[in-house]
Amino acid sequence: MSSNQMAQRSAASRCESKRLFTIDEAHRALPLVQRIVSDIVAQFQQLEHLQRLRQRLLRQDKSDELSGLDAQAAQGTERLNDLIEEIKLIGCQLKDWSSGLVDFPAMLAGREVYLCWRLGESKISHWHECHAGVLGRQSVGSHFVS
Repeated sequence: MSSNQMAQRSAASRCESKRLFTIDEAHRALPLVQRIVSDIVAQFQQLEHLQRLRQRLLRQDKSDELSGLDAQAAQGTERLNDLIEEIKLIGCQLKDWSSGLVDFPAMLAGREVYLCWRLGESKISHWHECHAGVLGRQSVGSHFVS
């Protein structure tokens, strides 16, 4: 198998999913997804803050203060993992924790693609090929009928 074929197979396997959304189903799921993703982004930011604080304490040789901070980070990581699992159970794929980028697997012309949404957007207005990623986002336009 050529490297190009292996890359295509790898991209296709990344795109395979258990649930496929219509545009209407994705929009119905969006309020719940939006709440969860908002929590994910906030929790991720909190963990980044704790990591910066930890590094500062290490530089200041205040290692006695690390155990409480590490316990906080462990709880935050557990919460983040729970939130990510909620997104997976809905059938979505979280692509970026810091910006809240989420893909909804869908079908277009007989092939699997992603309906693409980012925290702060009011609706799902973009899609992209599985292998293209967010840089390949295109307007939903008339490709997906409500």
